Amino acid sequence: MLKEFRDFAMRGNVVDLAVAVIIGAAFGAIVNSLVADIFMPIIGLITGGVDFSKMTYVLAPAVMDATDPSKVAKAAVEIRYGQFIQFIINFVIVAFALFMVVKGMNKMKKKEAEAPPAPPVPTAEEKLLAEIRDLLAKGR
Repeated sequence: MLKEFRDFAMRGNVVDLAVAVIIGAAFGAIVNSLVADIFMPIIGLITGGVDFSKMTYVLAPAVMDATDPSKVAKAAVEIRYGQFIQFIINFVIVAFALFMVVKGMNKMKKKEAEAPPAPPVPTAEEKLLAEIRDLLAKGR
């Protein structure tokens, strides 16, 4: 059973998938930073300083502790639709970036497919026959 697991884990597909997940996580962090630190402030400026991540709809307000009014006894129940908007923007940017990567790769593959294949390398037998042909042609 251990040998089967090792064979499964060391197959190329699993290693490729692991690399893709790691690169995807790093790419996700970059996109999150791009959205949170660059795009959202610009969108907030355009919309009049609105910070989407702080936008909420309160269903039930917070209940303060009767003995200590500075402590919250029960947290507010709220819908954080601003976070949802921000995640949608993140998704659109990630989807567009992946689209551009796939489009570039498809374009490169298309160029490779259009390029004429390299002529096959002659075998040792073909080289020998060519030498014999050349010698016979020379002897005439």
